[in-house]
Amino acid sequence: MFEWFRRRQRPVGRTLQLRSRGDLGEAMRVDFAELAPEVETFLGQAAYLQLGFFETLSELIALTPELAEKESLSRAAGAALIKHQELVAVIRERGADPTQLMLPFRESLDAFRRKTHGIRPQETMLTVHITAGMLDDFYLALSSSYGDTGRRVARILQADDDRQAIVDILGQTIESDEEWRWLLALWGRRLVGDTLLVARAALRHGHLDRAEEAKVEPVFSELMGAHARRMDAMGLAA
Repeated sequence: MFEWFRRRQRPVGRTLQLRSRGDLGEAMRVDFAELAPEVETFLGQAAYLQLGFFETLSELIALTPELAEKESLSRAAGAALIKHQELVAVIRERGADPTQLMLPFRESLDAFRRKTHGIRPQETMLTVHITAGMLDDFYLALSSSYGDTGRRVARILQADDDRQAIVDILGQTIESDEEWRWLLALWGRRLVGDTLLVARAALRHGHLDRAEEAKVEPVFSELMGAHARRMDAMGLAA
């Protein structure tokens, strides 16, 4: 029953790029050296985010009555847990305590999870698909600032997330009742602002000046573009 915890083969991809999980579109290189947080902050946030995705998916498994859907969700949960474990391994190999690095972000990221938790399970499934996709992309872009450690984190984040199972479940839900299309499209739009706030809060400076805004603007534009492609792939209007 724990087969979904198995280690997956990691695709080898280019680093220093922001890549979406749907239509990859135009990859781009971004220099975050002046705005990226300290590497310990980066690792702690990234590891706790993956743990949060695993926790949310585990809650969904418990709420889902259909066995086939439970199994599908378990694959996505397992992928998030593997990413968390591999990020924790990076932290430990650097001689740091994973708990201590993650603890400062527990309150804010738990609040983010609560705020983006839907009333209905289907909304929460979409939350994971959208927020995890956007934040994985953002932390992948940040990883370009951390040399060998960043390249290792990039490989972890580029691994298969197994979230296509969530897309399939939501697609079946929409087919069963067209009203879901409007509801999920609206929910998807509501997720964007809170997710971008999490990304901006990860930067070294809380308030960016005009030059810094100009530097990160292409990244956030690409995040929005990737979000639109994910929504379009599900037949939802971003």
